[in-house]
Amino acid sequence: MDRLQPPCSKRRTLPMGASHRQSVAACRTPKFAASDGFQRELQRRVDVFFKATGRAERDCPQMYLKTALILGWFATSYVALVFLAQAWWQALPLAISLGLSMAAVGFNIQHDGSHQAYSNRRWVNKLMAMSLDLLGGSSYVWARKHNVVHHSFANITGHDDDINVGFFGRLSPHQKRLKFHRLQHFYLWALYGFLPIKWQLYDDFRDVATARVGGHEFPRPRGCDLVTFIGGKLAFLSLAFVVPLSLHSAWAVLPLYVAASFAQGVLLSVVFQLAHCVEEASFPLPAPETGRMESAWAVHQVESTVNFARSSRLLSSIIGGLNFQIEHHLFPRICHIHYGVIAPLVEATCREFGVRYTAHATLQAGIHSHFRWLRQMGLPHHPPE
Repeated sequence: MDRLQPPCSKRRTLPMGASHRQSVAACRTPKFAASDGFQRELQRRVDVFFKATGRAERDCPQMYLKTALILGWFATSYVALVFLAQAWWQALPLAISLGLSMAAVGFNIQHDGSHQAYSNRRWVNKLMAMSLDLLGGSSYVWARKHNVVHHSFANITGHDDDINVGFFGRLSPHQKRLKFHRLQHFYLWALYGFLPIKWQLYDDFRDVATARVGGHEFPRPRGCDLVTFIGGKLAFLSLAFVVPLSLHSAWAVLPLYVAASFAQGVLLSVVFQLAHCVEEASFPLPAPETGRMESAWAVHQVESTVNFARSSRLLSSIIGGLNFQIEHHLFPRICHIHYGVIAPLVEATCREFGVRYTAHATLQAGIHSHFRWLRQMGLPHHPPE
């Protein structure tokens, strides 16, 4: 098994509107405290579990079956929407179904493939990760933004770009508050639905052009990676616009594209926010003088992340086990179908070592916590910590 360790990343530029302490801390890559007995013992127990049970960490038959079912859902929704639907009351539910199936592809197939958690074969992981290119995102940019940056510096303001929604919202106590953030616990839910459109049509192009993700430098795609980037965008634009517009009017195609993207965006965003942007998650900063974090990397991953609805097998199946975000952050190269069974082991180890492990009992509890967190971050009397 791959050992528990943080990915590597570089950081040079400063975020706009950052506080002085945040700006100083963002000048250098955060360094975590030395690994301790918690990380070693957690790794040992998970290793023992897989050896004792004979489970395969990757290349699981259930995952291949699940992939076929999700891709079938996606293809059926697309074909029925573009080629069969004749009225708006037929097209709208199909557009929503298409958007939800695209989110399921991302949660399950692309996500595991990108993290090398789908298969022991590199080419299989690469192929599964490239499903994101078909959906309009870039698997190349995602691997750097999510796998490297987010998984290295979860919830560290100025370093984790996933908690940065620009001036639209304040998700961290260390981000600048604007007056209209007072209402963000109402309006951000709607804006979440438009994030895929921004991602598909703008963000990836900007990131490749600037060679930065939230200020983190990364090499521009070259060779096969560049071909995949361009080919993926052309394939998505053809499926989303060229083919539908050859059969239907723009007045029909564009609203349904927005509807599918909205359904996808809300589901994708809410799942992430319930894991990181809630009352119970920590948002620590490195010491401005040294750039060092108080916690070791594994401890930081647990305390900056929150699980939810762990008893819901249906929800877990749809969202790729990402209601077990703690387990995912600690063991990103283990297939997500195992998260539920290793969660009790991880939680027990956390309790023994005094590491705060938090889980909301239900999806509703997580949603309520995110709502309250957005409201707190929008209040003028909630200054940076």
